[in-house]
Amino acid sequence: MLCDLEMTGLEEVVEGFTVAIFGSARIERGSKIYWEIYELARMIGEAGMNIVTGGGPGLMNAASEGHKAGRKSSEAKVIGLRIKLPFKEVESSHLDIKKEFDRFSHRLDEFMSIANVVVVAPGGIGTLLELAYTWQLLQVKHISNIPVILLGDMWLDFLEWVRRWPLKHNLLDPEDVALLHPARSIHEAFKIIMETARKYANMNTDENKV
Repeated sequence: MLCDLEMTGLEEVVEGFTVAIFGSARIERGSKIYWEIYELARMIGEAGMNIVTGGGPGLMNAASEGHKAGRKSSEAKVIGLRIKLPFKEVESSHLDIKKEFDRFSHRLDEFMSIANVVVVAPGGIGTLLELAYTWQLLQVKHISNIPVILLGDMWLDFLEWVRRWPLKHNLLDPEDVALLHPARSIHEAFKIIMETARKYANMNTDENKV
């Protein structure tokens, strides 16, 4: 059953390790990247982790669909953070928890409140906004140091531009670029996710001992 939240903060209802997946709403179901994101989310679901996406079509739906196919327990949730747009966007039918926002900034803050790792798949302006917002918050330490995984060749070209222009001209520091983790395949991305999940579990174990 879909849980539609209004005023409640997600951190009050979402428990456990959560992976945010950002990516294009325009990718068709028949494309290679659609099924790659489906498979990545399936592995995440099988590992018992939550995912959070924008709750829409394209790669967001691929992630939601894949997660539901892989998970073994209903405790692992698919969360959709919807944004009101001036046009109709199809909502994924695979969401467990949904929350709707009027403003992108409020929506992005909600992503950051529950994400333990971020995967950035191919996308357009919306995906670039999500990447830039997350990266900025990490740079100025407004959020804890979570990995930002750039999945696919599109982001390798982006990182090359970052090194060739902003970094070369001292508009960024090397430490800023090091916050981004390129992954050529979903298996590389999943390895980073699992390493982060283990650190998260160990940290929680240590806290419980105190």
